[in-house]
Amino acid sequence: MSVEEPVYVYFIGTAGSGKSTLTKSFQNWLKLRGLDAITVNLDPGADALPYAPDVDIRDWISLREIMEDYNLGPNGAQIVAADMMVLNVKEIKKSIEEFKTGYVLLDTPGQIELFVFRESGNILVNQLNPGRSIISYLLDPVLSKTASGFVTQLLLSLTTRFRLSLPVANVLSKSDLLDEKEIERIREWSSISEEIYETILRERASVYRELSEQILLLLKHFGEESTLIPVSSENLSGMEDLYNVIQMCFRAGEDTTSD
Repeated sequence: MSVEEPVYVYFIGTAGSGKSTLTKSFQNWLKLRGLDAITVNLDPGADALPYAPDVDIRDWISLREIMEDYNLGPNGAQIVAADMMVLNVKEIKKSIEEFKTGYVLLDTPGQIELFVFRESGNILVNQLNPGRSIISYLLDPVLSKTASGFVTQLLLSLTTRFRLSLPVANVLSKSDLLDEKEIERIREWSSISEEIYETILRERASVYRELSEQILLLLKHFGEESTLIPVSSENLSGMEDLYNVIQMCFRAGEDTTSD
């Protein structure tokens, strides 16, 4: 019986959305189910991580050395470092493939633009295994409390899907910071229903509100209605839902948990 290739899960979201913490927690959850997963850090500027990465971009790229060699500040060095990932993609791929694992969990840079909006991110995705890859797009719970903030994040998720040409699972991170009513309301909004449109109309008249209305129409046009997965790295709630979405995407719903 042939061994299936691993599934690559990219954790992407705005700064502070909880990518690194979810990478760690999802790996722990998979291990509790008897499933093997490795972690890959793709952020060369990460000072400290809540997990020990199995593959670490910092083994090839030093932000401090880039700052010294190119006389750049932290922000400029981050941009150079993001582009330099492409130079090391073969080594990254080789290091990943040395592990015989079922899941490769990739923690992307804190600033979403460094991975999604620069061509280096697209090249890296395509050089690894795009046919077995999925994006877990993290929506910030605080920004999601308002309808305008929520649709703005969905636009970023849609843009990420188009930029990287991968399927996307929208994840409401740190859901333990919200009460049940807030979670249900945000879940309802994720279906791009009339309720979110009416909620936006009730917001104070502004250019921002008008922009939110247009974003909503754009999301409807591209059929961005999707199931939202609330997760919590604190209590591991929602991890099974995320796992099931990955299963349905690549394994036709077949559970590969070890007996």
